[in-house]
Amino acid sequence: MTKTLIVLATRNKGKVEEFQEMLRGHEVEIRSLADFGPIPEVEEDGDTFDDNAYKKALFTAKVLGLPAMSDDSGLVVEALSGAPGVRSARYAGPGASDADNIDKLLAELRGVENRRAAFQCVVSIAVPSGPALTYEGSCQGLITEERRGEGGFGYDPVFFCPELGKTFAEATMAEKNRVSHRGRALTEIVNEFDKISIWIAARLREMKPEKPDHRQFAHNDWSQEKMV
Repeated sequence: MTKTLIVLATRNKGKVEEFQEMLRGHEVEIRSLADFGPIPEVEEDGDTFDDNAYKKALFTAKVLGLPAMSDDSGLVVEALSGAPGVRSARYAGPGASDADNIDKLLAELRGVENRRAAFQCVVSIAVPSGPALTYEGSCQGLITEERRGEGGFGYDPVFFCPELGKTFAEATMAEKNRVSHRGRALTEIVNEFDKISIWIAARLREMKPEKPDHRQFAHNDWSQEKMV
């Protein structure tokens, strides 16, 4: 069986490893933007996770001419009216590091009793012609008062997951994938991957131009020179 090739629209090694682990055993080849030459950055200016996920997936699919998958995810904190939300990756400003974002978050919540938060994720799988499939997942938790754990990335060191009894940064990848927002969205994708592969193949076939019908020339005798 031919493997389905999907480009993951990110250079984040942590995300790539999570996607590859979840889809291990399926007939799929996951590549990332790091496997290709320079590609312009996509401005994530959507109002929702869905907007940004689709924009990144479609842009990547059109540029590379290959099916692309992208997720937009972020931390939604109740006491901050949903912030950082779609701005999670740049909460402390353009070019902010994970450490910068966490520092700002902890500063904003200093002395705040309500620590309820949720990680939310939308995954979009798009083909170059435009159509896309969308999957969603979320995970409820609490923001700790200080960092805990050395693993994960992003806000993982300060996101306490009650289901695991630890922060995401203290959890193994397998534990995190089982309950995380991205893990839950990916679980839906894994469960439907055979159908997704069929959908992708059908959409790619639609893109191919029809072969010319040479029967219309069957009556011509090309052995004779054309008279002028």
